[in-house]
Amino acid sequence: MNLGLKDRSVIVAAASEGIARAAAEKFAAEGAKVAICSRDAGKLHGAAAQMRERYNAQVLAQPLDVTDEKAVAAFVSQVAEEFGGVDVCVANAGGPPAKMFFATTTEEWHRAVELNFMSVIHFARAVLPWMQRNHWGRLVTITSITVRQPISDLIYSNAVRAGVMGLVKSLSNEFGKDGITVNNVGPGYTATDRLKQLIAKRSQELGVSTANFEARLVGEAPLKRVGQPEEVADAIVWLASERASYITGQTLLVDGGLFKGL
Repeated sequence: MNLGLKDRSVIVAAASEGIARAAAEKFAAEGAKVAICSRDAGKLHGAAAQMRERYNAQVLAQPLDVTDEKAVAAFVSQVAEEFGGVDVCVANAGGPPAKMFFATTTEEWHRAVELNFMSVIHFARAVLPWMQRNHWGRLVTITSITVRQPISDLIYSNAVRAGVMGLVKSLSNEFGKDGITVNNVGPGYTATDRLKQLIAKRSQELGVSTANFEARLVGEAPLKRVGQPEEVADAIVWLASERASYITGQTLLVDGGLFKGL
């Protein structure tokens, strides 16, 4: 299937590892020009080098803190100058720490808002004008299943990421007339370093082995396994493609059926 992404200018944030890196690789495989950013310069440049070698792709890599509004704007301007505009933006950031409510701090709440909500604002402000110029664009956010089904000790994610859903819907309403779609992808339990950290923390607290706790997690999903980053990436790339041209303002859960609602 031709996804219509060849030579498109694509930004993928926080793409040095995990789901976002998998998405960046799939964009590169489709022939897109890919710009990636991350705070970890070493991992970022390593990922970029591998993508260039594997896919013979044009890849721009820039170390960046997505909470820094001016740095995000400068990065987007650099991408637009080098790639001739911005067609697709995948807004993403690392997850906040796992906490129950009384273990949270005001400083961490502010950090969670900056990292997981305001970073989307920064990218949206910077990329939407470029998309308006061509009357075509795709903005895709990566959040979590927590936007639909809260997880007990992920209270920062439960609260803050839900705000991204409201923003996605609002932006889709406002910019649809400009040929721009705005959608959200909510991964379930996915085989990333963050999941490994959560499993290690929870299993230690419960006094069970990591294997035992992971078995409990996968037992909750009908598919009885964790997802792979590439499986979530497929959904992201599809939503950014020509094939999803009449889908906007939606949240697509990639969770193996973990969400129990209708």
